[in-house]
Amino acid sequence: MDKKHSVQKSEEDWKRELSPEEYHVLRQKGTERPHTGQYNLHFENGDYHCKACNAKLFESEHKFESGCGWPSFDQAVEGAIEYIRDTTHGMIRTETVCSNCGGHLGHVFNDGPRETTGQRYCINSVSIGFDPTEK
Repeated sequence: MDKKHSVQKSEEDWKRELSPEEYHVLRQKGTERPHTGQYNLHFENGDYHCKACNAKLFESEHKFESGCGWPSFDQAVEGAIEYIRDTTHGMIRTETVCSNCGGHLGHVFNDGPRETTGQRYCINSVSIGFDPTEK
């Protein structure tokens, strides 16, 4: 277990609590197929949270359509994301994980909307859940 995150569970517990696809993405750093995720083209008002520990990660006002095939946000909730240098697959990227449980969410890139932050958080739908709010 990784001692730097608040939520600590054994891999056996994660396997019991998460679906096989959720476990593959959140705990094994997998990726869902593009254009298949539940939240890719989802634009209701509300908050997106970590599927593993329920920590709030993103707000709907920061979601945008990037065309990449995964849910995209131009910023995260302050302190909700941990950033890790990722050199897998012959690329240099920045991995995003939940600061609360260490679950893999996706990656962040510097090709987002320039009128906001310029960032594009490319997030696996399977790693997040959604709580609607009235606005």
